[in-house]
Amino acid sequence: MDFNIVQVNQKHREVLNNLMQFYIYDFAEFLSFDVEDDGKYSPYPLDDYFKERNHQFAYVIKREEKYVGFVLVRLIEELGLRHYSIAEFFILKKYRRKGIGKSVATDIFTRHKGPWEVHQIESNQGAQLFWKRVINEYTKGQFEERIESGKTIQTFIS
Repeated sequence: MDFNIVQVNQKHREVLNNLMQFYIYDFAEFLSFDVEDDGKYSPYPLDDYFKERNHQFAYVIKREEKYVGFVLVRLIEELGLRHYSIAEFFILKKYRRKGIGKSVATDIFTRHKGPWEVHQIESNQGAQLFWKRVINEYTKGQFEERIESGKTIQTFIS
């Protein structure tokens, strides 16, 4: 699968904001989001992804010079422990089920070596199946899964 993962910079800010509208639209079915008075969803808080030396990383995904999605990654530090987490992950519907999502996830895990926690909300069965399959294959079965506070969580080390 031919695609590029590009870490965002200021020139990608508008692209990421625009793609986020499609992501929120897709996600609205699980969380009942509504559009605002201007016909758009409330903006996603992206400012921290554009700060240098931050623990948040944003990537856009391109295929044949067309934007096809994005990934937001966080490095979380709690109680002296650190782990990476997928904050948001989105592939436009047109490009789903073509192996792009799996390949992008694998690439992101490899770029950010260390402990990971990947969460999915309880009502999003498709995301749970996707992440369990991708993580199982990536780790060759060496991951743990738990359900906590209405979320399915996979933990592993990349």
